[in-house]
Amino acid sequence: MIRSAAALLWMALGWVELAAWTLLLYPLSYLPGAPRPWYRRLFRIWCRVWTHALGVELHLHQKNRRPLPARFILIANHPSAFEDIAIPALFDVDNLAKAEVREWWIVGRISAAAGTLYVQRESRSSRAAAAAELLEAVRAGRNVALYPEGGVKGKRVYGMFHYGAFDVSLRTGIPILPVFIHYEAQDDFYWGPESLPRKIFNIMRASNHRANYYLHDAFDPGAFRDKRQYCDHVHRQYLAWQSRYLD
Repeated sequence: MIRSAAALLWMALGWVELAAWTLLLYPLSYLPGAPRPWYRRLFRIWCRVWTHALGVELHLHQKNRRPLPARFILIANHPSAFEDIAIPALFDVDNLAKAEVREWWIVGRISAAAGTLYVQRESRSSRAAAAAELLEAVRAGRNVALYPEGGVKGKRVYGMFHYGAFDVSLRTGIPILPVFIHYEAQDDFYWGPESLPRKIFNIMRASNHRANYYLHDAFDPGAFRDKRQYCDHVHRQYLAWQSRYLD
């Protein structure tokens, strides 16, 4: 999509704003101690500024009929890497990201200081450690966000979900809050083998910049007998949403 001169100027201003916020957050990330509430708030603003800089039109559709629970485990399908900034931009959560994000220059340090959790998806021991951290975060009163598909899977909902989120939900009694993600130009947003700079460039020049995040009613863990039943039920619901929003 060819952008107008005004839109290009707006994006350029976004990059100036992003540079200023990064210059603020990066040195503050070296302060010792656990993630602080004020730093988390600044991090969420930083994520929204990233959205501005990339030119993404981020829309939250509140499809839920009941009020949102105060405590929740947010899950979403994972068609792109953009979720790593969009979810914290919209929700006050500790995000679970792939371990490589921790090593990214500047971005990794800022996200870690904000309380982001990391997992090496190919490693069973890393997944177990991440599950323990998620459980600890939930028990400490934090809301967390993760992707039960187990990685960026592309346009369609993956054939299975992993049990981690559902196990934590059952063990803590904290409901699962589902978000279905749909990018109007899913192929442009999908992150395959490209480098991070290349992916950023692709998102900026996407044929359609609208990102739809559909928020639905939370699932009560008390309605399920075990994590398998819980997981299968939620996965079927995602397939139904896929049929509604994509087919």
